[in-house]
Amino acid sequence: MQPTVAVVGAGAAGLATLKALADAGVPAVAFEAGDRVGGLWVYGSAGSPAYRTLHLNTSRTRTEFADHPMPAHWPDYPDHTRIADWLADYADRFGLHPRVRLRHTVDRVVPEPGGRWTVHADGPDGPTRVSVDAVVVANGHNRVPNPLPAYPGDCTARQLHSHAYRGPEQLAGRRVLVVGGGNSAMDIAVDASYAAARTLLSLRRGVWVVPKHLLGRPSDTLNGALARRLPWRLRQRVTQALLTATVGQPSRYGLPAPAHGFLQDHPTLSDGLLSRLTHGEIEPRPGIAGFDGDRVTFTDGRTDEVDLVVWCTGYRVDLPFLDPALLGDGAETLPLYRHVFHPDAPGLAFVGLMQSTGAAFPLVEAQAKLVAAQLSGAYALPPLPVQRAHIAAELRAARDRWGERRPAMRVDFDGYLAQLRRELVQGTRRAARGSGRTRPAETAAAR
Repeated sequence: MQPTVAVVGAGAAGLATLKALADAGVPAVAFEAGDRVGGLWVYGSAGSPAYRTLHLNTSRTRTEFADHPMPAHWPDYPDHTRIADWLADYADRFGLHPRVRLRHTVDRVVPEPGGRWTVHADGPDGPTRVSVDAVVVANGHNRVPNPLPAYPGDCTARQLHSHAYRGPEQLAGRRVLVVGGGNSAMDIAVDASYAAARTLLSLRRGVWVVPKHLLGRPSDTLNGALARRLPWRLRQRVTQALLTATVGQPSRYGLPAPAHGFLQDHPTLSDGLLSRLTHGEIEPRPGIAGFDGDRVTFTDGRTDEVDLVVWCTGYRVDLPFLDPALLGDGAETLPLYRHVFHPDAPGLAFVGLMQSTGAAFPLVEAQAKLVAAQLSGAYALPPLPVQRAHIAAELRAARDRWGERRPAMRVDFDGYLAQLRRELVQGTRRAARGSGRTRPAETAAAR
């Protein structure tokens, strides 16, 4: 049977989409640039940012797919090898491998007259293309690193983005400066504290550092329990009080005070960072003021000699295969209904184009089920004015909570998961009443 849907990517989001489409009886094909499924979790695969010491920073039970739980005997925070194998097992269990074209890079996704789409890809046997009723973009947004920041002066130290980091041997014997406050920065700083001659950690702004276990439990399970009972503002107060009582304020460790409350940015989880700071094996520094050869000056006036700078400065959303006209002001600001459906391009959906306060896997699984229900006709979108009103309201709420730090992509893990479940129920009722917009497959059948 010819595919009616093309999926870009076969990482966690793409595989969840293929599985949901198969369950709904919708033929689909996925294009994956790597040589195996699993996306960024495949260590050593082209484009993967995985490093040898990478582990989940959300706990196993809060990360697993509902349709494919992780083994109960696994540790709370499995490493990348286990996760990559688990995703491959998912593809095996649900017969997804035949639907994936490996080593195929999508070059262009072009809308056709009449509502269909043509997907152009380059594979081992040369260019290929497929004409489909719908396209699901599920290629992730942690593959294209942001450009290295520019500061006054000339830096003669070696520089690399965390995307190019693979293991502690790259840090051995060096005077290392790690720049950034996210999970990768903390992991790499901890690695450096054991391998490097000296480790500095520069944070321009403060972050909440959460141990991976609190009160004997994975820390994100505590917030999940609170989410069932309290709105996020109250959860914020309770969690900040708990963190202050158990590990203290970040300033206790020489780190800058967070500018935002807990749950107003992606949490940084690390068991090792606070310990290595208290042992003096990681030395905290504020933001960078400039460079002079191998000497870096910080905003508090201190200077240090370094010979390796690791920039943990994040990634940009890159969708080069889509016409810029479809992206408006850019992929990071793309207004999507429920962070999934493009309101101006029927048949174009996104799975995984969001930034969660918690794990991503359960969210992409729920998004995939919503997409599959819509493409099979079981779920109907609301009218366009209603979609736009919801998009605008969610953006205002996101700005109130997260400011201008990717507000169009931000979601609260527990709140968004509950919203997607409600949306599926409501959209199913709309479909039953026949009030939804015609799905792409029906449009194709009518021609």
